Amino acid sequence: MELERNPDQSMYEILVSQKDEANLMWSKFVENNYVSWLKTPDQGPSLSHQLFKNKVFPMADAVEEPIYFVLIDNLRWDQWKIIQPVISEYFRVTEEDTYCAILPTATQYARNAIFAGMMPSEIEKRFPKMWFNDEEDEGKNLYEPDFLADQLQRNRKNYKFSYTKITNHQSGKELVENIHRMADNKLNVIVYNFVDMLSHARTEMEMIRELAENEKSYRSITLSWFMNSPLFEALKRVSEKPCKLIITTDHGTIRVKQAVKIVGDKNTNSNLRYKNGKSLSYDKKEVFEIKNPADAMLPRQHVSSSFVFAKSDDFFAYPNNYNYYVTYYRDTFQHGGVSLEEMIVPIISLSTK
Repeated sequence: MELERNPDQSMYEILVSQKDEANLMWSKFVENNYVSWLKTPDQGPSLSHQLFKNKVFPMADAVEEPIYFVLIDNLRWDQWKIIQPVISEYFRVTEEDTYCAILPTATQYARNAIFAGMMPSEIEKRFPKMWFNDEEDEGKNLYEPDFLADQLQRNRKNYKFSYTKITNHQSGKELVENIHRMADNKLNVIVYNFVDMLSHARTEMEMIRELAENEKSYRSITLSWFMNSPLFEALKRVSEKPCKLIITTDHGTIRVKQAVKIVGDKNTNSNLRYKNGKSLSYDKKEVFEIKNPADAMLPRQHVSSSFVFAKSDDFFAYPNNYNYYVTYYRDTFQHGGVSLEEMIVPIISLSTK
């Protein structure tokens, strides 16, 4: 971010090429190690389903003050850094850390894993009526409060808690009005969906495409939104009384550049960074494939179902209408696959000044 502001762009260009190289190395590292992280949890990084156990519960057990756990959907590390100075006027950062989002780096999988404290296949087994697979029409994140209540109960945490999900401006304004009532709870979970909506809007709306045409402007629009958002207004009110604040996300997002051809049947999901289906056809060298979903603790929809993930800044495109598809989606922000930006995401602990 500092190099980007420098009029001489040569150093920035070197950094970008180094980052591309790092992303290729990260993809290889994940291919070689991801399954073993799940089999031996203490040998790998902290993953989505361990977030409450490793971060939230220890804090809640150690402090008297209420805890506000704010999950901003799709928030990357650089987006945290751009809003940090604004938040630091009201809160003191006590720990800046990262954790690793599970695969697929998509809300349906990663966020449900956070609140359930379990991997997707375990959620499906424990809550067969509350888990919906990619090809089913139902909403995929409707039961987060139920999953959270169950996780608290399993871990014998008798916290009084609240759960609030903000998906539009009106519910954001209601959050501001009701925030003072949450001070009586030990744990207040707030899920804020704006950044995810921004990345999807950027794909679909020409005006937003132009406003967020690169990483720098994407960060800038995030800052502008945050400073004028009901979320910031709510946090300012929260800061008036002693409390602890955790800001995190479920996954990040990456600006995609290279198309990778894939063929699937009509039931294959539409995500551009991962595909889940049967009879998928692709070049094995270009993807991270998980032939047996159980290895990655993912649900199996059909006997022959498999998962494939785009690596680095690739995205999947079907051969028919290929050129149109590639032109439309290149340089858009997507998530679901294997990259530093999608997987290594912030978990920030703060306290009131």
